[in-house]
Parts: sequence; structure tokens; C-alpha cells
Amino acid sequence: MGNLQNENFSRVLQRSAVAPDPAALPAALAFLESAMSELDTALEVAEPNAYLNMVVALLRAHLAGRIVTATMLIAASDVPYATARRKLQKLIDTGLIEQRARTRSGKSFSLHPTERLMANWQQFSDRIIRLSADASSSTTIDEREYYYGASYLPASQSIAPPRVLPIPLQIGGGLRVLVHGDPTFMVMENLKRQFEQIIGTNISQRAFSIDRLRTEALRNAERRFSKYDIIAVDLPWIGEFAEKGVLMPLDTCLEIDRLDPPDFHTAGWTATHWGGRPYGVPSQTTPELLFYRKDLFAEAGLAAPDTTDKLIEAARHFHNPQHGRYGIAWNAARGTALGHQFLMTCADFGQPIVNLDPIAGGFAADTAKRRDIVPTIDTPLALEACDYLLQLMAYSPPDILSMSWYERVRPYASGKIAMAYGYTLLAPYFERDPASPANGNTGYLPHPAGPNGQPLAPVGGYAMGIPANLAPERRAAAAEALIAFTSPEAQKLYVLNGSRTAPRYSVGADPEVRRISPIFEAVDAMSLRDELQYWPRPPIPQIAEIFEICGQEIHDMLRGVQTPRDALARAQSRAERALK
Repeated sequence: MGNLQNENFSRVLQRSAVAPDPAALPAALAFLESAMSELDTALEVAEPNAYLNMVVALLRAHLAGRIVTATMLIAASDVPYATARRKLQKLIDTGLIEQRARTRSGKSFSLHPTERLMANWQQFSDRIIRLSADASSSTTIDEREYYYGASYLPASQSIAPPRVLPIPLQIGGGLRVLVHGDPTFMVMENLKRQFEQIIGTNISQRAFSIDRLRTEALRNAERRFSKYDIIAVDLPWIGEFAEKGVLMPLDTCLEIDRLDPPDFHTAGWTATHWGGRPYGVPSQTTPELLFYRKDLFAEAGLAAPDTTDKLIEAARHFHNPQHGRYGIAWNAARGTALGHQFLMTCADFGQPIVNLDPIAGGFAADTAKRRDIVPTIDTPLALEACDYLLQLMAYSPPDILSMSWYERVRPYASGKIAMAYGYTLLAPYFERDPASPANGNTGYLPHPAGPNGQPLAPVGGYAMGIPANLAPERRAAAAEALIAFTSPEAQKLYVLNGSRTAPRYSVGADPEVRRISPIFEAVDAMSLRDELQYWPRPPIPQIAEIFEICGQEIHDMLRGVQTPRDALARAQSRAERALK
């Protein structure tokens, strides 16, 4: 699998190395506008170029996600109204600009660049930047980067902004989407107007917490026709949702090659499959990592912890409750949150939660064709995991037993905690806050390993899928929207607007993306080392119940209500009943 991942990543780099640089487009537009202004000043007899003025205005608005009307382009043309109207019509007739109806009456239109215009200008932009760079070849590299921007030079290949679909989606009432209320999906909500332009229809998005999202998705499956066109699915639910007919296999409604599967992190793409068929497309691959304060570790002369023993030592060193400082935070809230943490901690010690078959790099998590699955909770390795969690308790904040997904990262961001287990999607809490002591001082590691384990970055996040009971007449449009929302162009846009998840190698390799955060390069490196794994939370149909069982029994153990052995025995017994 490691060789396959390296091969896939190499293909992405090779593909991007020969493509024109689409990131040159905004730089070229700015350059042209400045150049035209200078020319008008220098040549007193110069006349406005209406075609150029209108195209530049259109492309600028398109990149910014703003709606453009004919009136706006006519105003930008800098020529008399009748002349501008005639030239605008010529741009439309020649297939460079397309009109889209804004109202049902069809009397009001918005204007959009066609694929042909975008392709022409991306090539032109790349050439103009090259010419500018060549013209300044006598200057130093630093000077050239200052004037033209290092990210726009041909050596730095970037992903283009999303393009408007050539044919607007025809879907009654607009597109309806059900998502999780996390930072990445909230970025999508903030970009709703831009994506409405891209797909050509209105978007209605509902967001729920993780437990409510699952409940709503299951309730939706009971309806005659789905209330939603696309739904977000936590990766461990894939098996349950496939078995219960909540999701349709994607190979029944679209050509899988259009998704470019090799571009996805292998673990993220594989996690969307059940019985060998894809039921979703990764919209965010967000492994749980160990966040740690590099500055504090450097001051203390401590190495980054790569084992559970070293993590405990570091937590002990930094734990100073008298001064409001604590060693570590993690998911310890009762129920689902702690259930997830316990399963991943067991994996750190080499113990899967059910009897998965061992394979190179871990365990085979797609159990669709097996009928012999049993829980493996009450084991010596799981007992070691329990002992580890009890040790963590001693160096955690006093409210640790109520900390869940977001609560564990907030005190880390405020500087009260030296380390935290957290998903990459939570990194904006400190990476985008200049006042956070963790800003610029955070290192990212896979889970430190127990004595019988290996470093792992348990894959979390969500896939986007199409409900199995979606009305037939809506499926084609839903499939096109799904492709658009999970494309490299869309994924990069999410990152530029605050997301810290990148399920595609091409997005993680994008120079603009890498400049935003070190987290992308770190996750790509973990993927290539085969540390991204989804077997710690296998997508068995009963996984949600297993989370709840473990989250209850282990919580009682952490509270001192029962011993570790009793907690494991009770969880094992309850899980066996759930799997029957």
C-alpha cells in the first residue's frame, strides 16, 4: 500500500508539473490593469479597449464569487453605451461569455466566463508571467519574486479557482445538503453564494452535531423520497449506511474516474468503500493528531513524544495546576466522544476493537463479506490502553471528563495546555488566531505508540454521499454537484477560506496551501509513511453503538466507579449483544 501511495503522489506531482499555472491569473489581471492605466497616461491619444476591459472585469468578479450583470460590464467597458452593448453581444456570440437566467421569467441574466474563456486566459496569464520573468532575468531571484510574486512563477504550480459548470444544474427548489456543523462545512456555508454561481442553482444547507446528524440521516432514509440531495457521513458510518440503504453506491450514478480516485489520500478514499464499492467522496480527511507546543518543548529540552511513555513524561513535566497550566487534553466526555478516543487509544497499543484480519501496515477494515465479526475489547492490550488513559487523567484539566471535540482544543489555543489530541479540522482555533500562544508554535505528530503499537494518525472526517432514496430526476444533478464540491479546485478554496483539511494529494501539494499551514505537508508525509489508517474505527454497521457502549463504560472507569477490568468486561458483553 505504501508503494501505491508513493506512486499516486508522484502522479499528482507529475501532472501538476506540466500544467499551466492557474494561480498566475489574478496576478496577470492586476498587471494588465496597471499596464493599461500606465499606457493611457503615456499615450494621450489611446482609446479604451472595451473587450479587454469587460473581460478583465468579468474574470475579477468571477474569481471573487460576485454576480455580474450586463450593466456592470458595460460600465466597465469605458466606451459609450451603444458601443459597449454591441461589443458585449459579440463576446457572447463568440462563446466567450455565457448568460444565465436569474429569475424564472428569464428576463434577468447574470454573465459568466465560459470554459473556453477561462482556458484561454489561464494560458495567457502563464505566458505573461513568464515573459515578465524573462524580461527581468538580469535581476536577482529575490528581486523577481518581489515584483512578480514567487507563487506565480511557473515553477510553482497551483490549482485553479473553481469553474462555473458549463450547464447550470436543473434541480427543482435548488440543491439541498445535510452536513456536520464543523469548521470545514461552515466554510462551505460561507462560500454558498460562490458555489451557487458555480453550479447555477440555489443551495440550502442544514448543519447538525455529530449525533443529531446520524439521527437525521437515518430518519431521512425512512422517507419515501429523500429530503436532501447530498448528505455528509462520518467515515465510520459507511458500513451501517450502506447496509441499511441510507446511501446509494456512487458507481450507480456517476463515473468514478471523474473523481480522480488516485488523488485522494489512500486511507480516506478506502474508508468510503463498503464491499468494494464507494458510497461517498472524501470531503475532509482529518486525522486525529497530537498537537504539541514546540516552543515549550524546546525551552524544556524535551524531544517531541513518539511513544505513550514519553508523552506521559512530557505531560508530567508541563502539568502545573497551581499556575493554571496542564499537561494534556483529550476527548473524555461521556458517550460518543470518549468512545472514539478509547477506540483510537486501543489502536495506539495495537488492539483493534473487533477481530480484524491483519494486513501490511495494520488491519483490513472492510468487513462487509465477513460474518464472524466479534468484539475484542476485553484484552490485555485494551487493559494497557485503559491504564494509559488513567495516567492521562492525572495530567489533564479538572474538567477533562466533560471535554469533547472542541472543548479540548480551546484551552490548548489559549495556552493553558501543552499538548492536545485533536483533529486537523480544529487547527483554525489557534492557527487563525494571532493572539494564541499556540499560533506558529504547534507541531503535528501521529498518535504516539504504545509498546506493541506503531505511530498512527487515525483517519477521521466526512464523506459526502447521495441518499439511496433520492428521487430519480434529481440524481444526475446531485452527482454533478458532488463532483464540484469535492474537486481539487473546491477543496483548495475551502483551505484558502479557513479549512485545515485536504483529502487530496494535489491540494496538499499546492504551494499556496502549503504556505498557509504546515499541517498539510505533515499529513501528506504521514500518508506516504502509511500512518493514516482507518481501521482504529472500523466501519462496521454497529460502530455507533460500540462508540456509545465504550464511551459509557470507560467514563465510569475514569470516574472511579468501576475498575478497568470490570469496565472492559462490561463493554465486551454489551458489544457482543450488539453484534448478534
